Amino acid sequence: MLDAGLVKEEEFRKAFKKAQKQGKRLEDILVSENLIPQKDLIRLEAYILGIPFVNLEKETVAPEVLRIIPEPIARSHNIIAFRKKGKNLEVAMLDPEDLRTIEFIKKKAALKILPRLTTPESIKNVLSQYQESLQAEFGEIIKKEARGVKPIEEKIPEEKEELKKQAQELPIIRIVDTLIRHAILQRASDIHIEPMEKEVLVRYRIDGILHDAMTLPLATKSGIVARIKVLTNLKLDEHRLPQDGRFKIESEDYRYSIRVSVLPVFNGEKVVMRLLSETAKGYTLEGLGLREEALERVQEALKVPVGMILVSGPTGCGKTTTLYSMTEILNTPGVNISTVEDPIEYRMPRINQTQVNPKIGLTFASGLRSLLRQDPDILMVGEIRDKETASLAINAALTGHLVLSTLHTNNAAGAIPRLIDMGVEPFLLSSTVNLILAQRLVRRLCDEKEKYKLKKNELEDISKYCDPKRIEELLREEKILKKKESLKDIEFYRPKPSKECPEGTKGE
Repeated sequence: MLDAGLVKEEEFRKAFKKAQKQGKRLEDILVSENLIPQKDLIRLEAYILGIPFVNLEKETVAPEVLRIIPEPIARSHNIIAFRKKGKNLEVAMLDPEDLRTIEFIKKKAALKILPRLTTPESIKNVLSQYQESLQAEFGEIIKKEARGVKPIEEKIPEEKEELKKQAQELPIIRIVDTLIRHAILQRASDIHIEPMEKEVLVRYRIDGILHDAMTLPLATKSGIVARIKVLTNLKLDEHRLPQDGRFKIESEDYRYSIRVSVLPVFNGEKVVMRLLSETAKGYTLEGLGLREEALERVQEALKVPVGMILVSGPTGCGKTTTLYSMTEILNTPGVNISTVEDPIEYRMPRINQTQVNPKIGLTFASGLRSLLRQDPDILMVGEIRDKETASLAINAALTGHLVLSTLHTNNAAGAIPRLIDMGVEPFLLSSTVNLILAQRLVRRLCDEKEKYKLKKNELEDISKYCDPKRIEELLREEKILKKKESLKDIEFYRPKPSKECPEGTKGE
């Protein structure tokens, strides 16, 4: 770096000391402090390693070449295929020493892999092209396959057999498979299939917001629902009552458990599928966003061997993920941890996980009762939703166990009246509950974001709902606000939509 004149010697030494002190890579310090542009650093690395450098920030890759590397692999390993000549495939990557990924692609594609070094912006540009090629592929399947689907009348004597037959036809199988695959690649948490008067609307929930994904011909309505019912082992000829079930989907790139809910609506049956990745890894408490005092309180509560820790919040706000993070901390060889969940969202080694199954009488309450006879030290109950489960959880906490569970309340304080309403005595709560944590999901801004400061009218609006002075105190405690600064001095950020990030936000 010094020989190439990219950085002054004094700046280099300061950055080197800082990297050693903070345990970070020297390159990251140099780039974060704007001492060296990242592109120049990557060019230098390519020169030293003897690997060609490519800039793909404005390049468009042919869809057939792009799809040689599956999108999940491309995203997780920052590697993309961009050019193919005969048996040679040129791939651009950020880490040319990732030999395992190169070997995997070599076996999968049966081609000679030629690695190239590139920039994060180049990777980002090419990754955004996956979605476009998928949409084109998706539209083509619907256009081609839906022609082969014939609508069937609902009330015919052989309805069940007809539905079964249609559910096994290739056009319907391909449409349902493509819907699920497309949702997984777009990181959707839910798929909504809604029958309308003249069409079938498909929507994906991505980062907490529902987006229209596709409209399908009305002729596919009964076949799609039948196909999902076949996968889920539900009654094909039952259209009047709601039904619930689950199935699994696996490929080389992903493994998902899909929870299905079928509900009768005015125009037919609406299907909602919740996608739960079985290969997802848990988060650290810091990774979930816990900081300073809140983090300390949680860590202290986890050291107490008996009592109850509750996580509250609305549906789908990540309560179970927080429980898993806590359980991961407690998971040591010296304790027996047992769980009763609906569904089991992540598999954890050394932890005995039980799946609720109400159809055969295995509820949270009956499962918890059985777990108490399994000599547990720590119990995790997916949710406290009735008087019996609440009573058993409190008794378990009283008899020398640490109990972790969730509640549906809007805030931490609301958990107490909710438990009292379930019939738990207040004096039992005071002697068992160690910690109640309330949480919400917040969408993350993309790298490209817009900076702004609060205007006078915005500050006036804030004061209608909360005390600005109290907010300033809290921000000073968190060391976000300096002593003499006020809210109007803080730099805030808002989403800035771009080609790579249409909403301006990605992830939660």
